[in-house]
Amino acid sequence: MSQNTSTLSTPNTGDTHIRWGIIGAGHIARTFATDIAYAPHATLTAVASRQLSRAQAFADDFSIPTAYGSYEEILADPNIDAIYIATPHTHHKQQSIAALRAGKHVLCEKPATVTPAELEEVIAVAEQEQRYFMEGMWTYFMPVIQKARQWVDAGRIGKLCHVKAEFGFPMPYDPDSRVYSNRLGGGCLLDMGIYPIAMAWMFLQQDPDSQTVWHHKADNGVEDDVVILNTYIDSQSNSEATAQLTTSFRSKLNNYLTLIGDRGTLTIADYWAAREVKLYQG
Repeated sequence: MSQNTSTLSTPNTGDTHIRWGIIGAGHIARTFATDIAYAPHATLTAVASRQLSRAQAFADDFSIPTAYGSYEEILADPNIDAIYIATPHTHHKQQSIAALRAGKHVLCEKPATVTPAELEEVIAVAEQEQRYFMEGMWTYFMPVIQKARQWVDAGRIGKLCHVKAEFGFPMPYDPDSRVYSNRLGGGCLLDMGIYPIAMAWMFLQQDPDSQTVWHHKADNGVEDDVVILNTYIDSQSNSEATAQLTTSFRSKLNNYLTLIGDRGTLTIADYWAAREVKLYQG
């Protein structure tokens, strides 16, 4: 058996300069504000929160010129090209549509919406307004994930037969927290499970032909354990591929992405923040 390893490299960036506004001043927005400092083509222009004091504290921490105490104000700012939405899941549809209607391009935290029907509404508005809308699934663009995709497309592991992806960490049950809140679209599937689902779609490039789902619910009815088994039929070759996708708030999973072909295997540890892909052949 031979092994090949590819590690992280820095991607090229474009020359277009984008003036960003942030809606939401929570933890994930702080990550975005920290990381955007490494993008020379981007500037943080404003941040908005429902509480002006919170927005101002955020702006002070990241040297952002303007803080707003309402989302309407930031959308009316003519000095903003694009909006990053970093609020709870159930607010994404309304805020994305409002930003698009205001003439802004939109990068929305995952999940873009909580239902397919909501997403169709957002996409329709983006098309009407001729503005760019994107779900912030950064994993798609990581150099390591891109390398894995290149290897699969080049046939380095032969025909892709099985995708196995896990993402789970213990999250103590708290019905008042965002991740367990029914009102805010809580549950492990939208919060963590979106990553393994996204990887299955990225590498198999089709919706499943059949699907079986097992789940466990927390005391308030929100799912805290989910296992999905998908089957995919290639209509041209009449061959079959499968995917096993697991997510959990109750236990730490191994958190690997494994791509199994008929001539080799790719493994990626902590694939949502991937730094290395290993290729096994033979």
